[in-house]
Amino acid sequence: MQSEKWQKEAATQWAHTSTIKAVRGVIEDRNGSVLASDVPAYTVVVDPEVIAEKGIGQEVIQGLHELLGKPEDELKKLVEAKDDKGNYYKNREIRNEGWKINQDLADKVTAFVDKLKKEHDTLETGVGLVREQKRYYPKDSLAAHILGYTDRDGNAVMGLEKYFDKQLAGTDGKLNYQSDGKGIKLPDSQDSYQPVVNGSNFKLTIDSTIQHYIEEAMKKAYAEYKPKSISVIAADPNTMEILGLANMPTFNPNEYYDLKQDAAGFYNHAIMSRFEPGSTFKIVPLAGAVQEKLFNPEETVHSGSIRIKGYSKPIYDMNRAGYGDITLLQGVKRSSNVAFVKIGYELLGQEKLLKYIKDFGFTEKTGIDLPGETTGIVNPNPNRPIENATLAYGHGKLLVTPIQQLTAMAAIANGGKLMVPHVVKEVTDPNTGKTTVTQPEVVRQVISEDSARETGSYLEQVVADQVIGTGRHAYIEGYRVAGKTGTAIKPDGKGGYDRDKVLASFLGYAPANNPKIAVFVVIDEPADAAGGGAAAGPIFKEIVSQSLQYMGVPKTVESDKAVGSKTSVKLAADSSELRSTPDLVNKTVKESRQLLLNQGFDFEIVGTGAMVISQYPDKSTKLAAGQRIYLLTQQDEAMTIPDLKGESLRDALEILNLLKVGITVEGEGYVTEQTQTKNNNKTHISLKLSPLNEYGENIPVAVNVDPDAEDPAE
Repeated sequence: MQSEKWQKEAATQWAHTSTIKAVRGVIEDRNGSVLASDVPAYTVVVDPEVIAEKGIGQEVIQGLHELLGKPEDELKKLVEAKDDKGNYYKNREIRNEGWKINQDLADKVTAFVDKLKKEHDTLETGVGLVREQKRYYPKDSLAAHILGYTDRDGNAVMGLEKYFDKQLAGTDGKLNYQSDGKGIKLPDSQDSYQPVVNGSNFKLTIDSTIQHYIEEAMKKAYAEYKPKSISVIAADPNTMEILGLANMPTFNPNEYYDLKQDAAGFYNHAIMSRFEPGSTFKIVPLAGAVQEKLFNPEETVHSGSIRIKGYSKPIYDMNRAGYGDITLLQGVKRSSNVAFVKIGYELLGQEKLLKYIKDFGFTEKTGIDLPGETTGIVNPNPNRPIENATLAYGHGKLLVTPIQQLTAMAAIANGGKLMVPHVVKEVTDPNTGKTTVTQPEVVRQVISEDSARETGSYLEQVVADQVIGTGRHAYIEGYRVAGKTGTAIKPDGKGGYDRDKVLASFLGYAPANNPKIAVFVVIDEPADAAGGGAAAGPIFKEIVSQSLQYMGVPKTVESDKAVGSKTSVKLAADSSELRSTPDLVNKTVKESRQLLLNQGFDFEIVGTGAMVISQYPDKSTKLAAGQRIYLLTQQDEAMTIPDLKGESLRDALEILNLLKVGITVEGEGYVTEQTQTKNNNKTHISLKLSPLNEYGENIPVAVNVDPDAEDPAE
């Protein structure tokens, strides 16, 4: 009767499917150090029926409570669980405390079970372990925002784990077979088999050692400045392989479920946060002006403030009184907003400035192989000159991400190529043995190699000039460093700016003459509104100095001594290790400038002549780091006297004697004031000296926005 129905019913009881679990792919750093892998895990289970039969319920509850930390009332419900007919269940998992526990805890549970067996003289206790597998991150929080994590169910939640989940997870295998009522496979079983496909193994571009340097430097700064967040990204600018990426606060992927971890720590600011960058963005108008051959480092601008046509309020430098007439190169080193409005808005022009912003990648995603990347926003009103002028110093209708900033700087470091950043170096399929290697990808040539080299030489002086360079805190003895600071006042959300809240940053690369590493450091709201040079510069210095030595990059200078407690003028202990000044007398100004730029010397050209008639220091002089070379091109009464603030008395006297002017000196130390007068057609210079120069630690780096502005575009 009803044979077809019962035949189908019987078939469902005979048929069984066995799942063969795929092994999730291993994630390693570039040197083969394991960052994520599957490891054995154990889930604690109880059998309420057996426990009730043996009468050991209270012992089981107490023992598992002590081992797992699960509340006794919750354990009691599991140990005494019954179905709707009043019968004890035969199997209950202890979640979450007993779910996928590690080997050490599993061994303690096994010892507890053995104790129960011995005390009650039984082979069955109703407590057991089910062997499974789980994802494990052996270096805990190291590179957490790159790796992400998988939950206990094996679901990929964030980071690389999520972005490459399909490749990492593989495909489970299946075996379909027929068995008798006891589960024994039938002799004539009609089997079907689907082979397992294990997940691919990933080797990353990350170097665990450099990642460690990054995170250690960040921890110290996080404790000191107590900011909302810190982000650091390091890359090889020649390939855009990411060597390290980290954020604070952070998390431990092994304990993602721990409520004690700061929820904010799961956010990857390095690729997801957008902000007004401030002065680190000045690399764009500088590079554009150099490429268009519009940047003359000797051209002067009157600092302090500048007005934009059609707008009532001026744009200010941080020092509103200004520094008098300064060259554009001095404006770069001082991070003068006025100088950059001149460079980016007046010289380069609104249309070309927007073109270079786009070409450097700020209107599109970088394409980094991590989930959640956001893109920048650049949307000035073309009919509002002020909105376009403020772009030149990184404010207003402009939002960028850290990864965009680093990628743009890398383009200057590598010879003008905008490249796609990536964290995956190669992927190996364990089922076929095939390895796929990620090749460097160039998006576009933004500026020429020559323009990139020249731009880099100016950025090197931002760090090398230990008197007025805003990047002097990132100076590394023995390595040439190019960089740019940023101290952006944050919008207050009401159409203005909150001067008590800043975004401090430093963007740079080293060695400047042969770049091996580029790093971006950004600190969101450091305590006391610390500036990018003072707060972010030292983080860059610590990371890069350690990394270059680890990478085996040789130093050019081995030692580091400061003259005076605050002056930051650096000298080497052994003069034989210092670079010598080249012989520039009788060379053309153009030839001399290019030679000095290529070799990374800080210099100033005095006069408007076409040839160098004398120089200070003289040829073959051992030059201290940060010491400037002066080139004299004319010698008449109409000649402009260079700005000597910050120079030692000896250097100032040598230069003025070279210029054949009268000199009066008051005080001791370094030049802090300089006054020029004329008497009987004879130029006379009065110098006032102080033990500490006025550009020392007591003066903050230039703020990159008009603090009185009510409109965010300012």
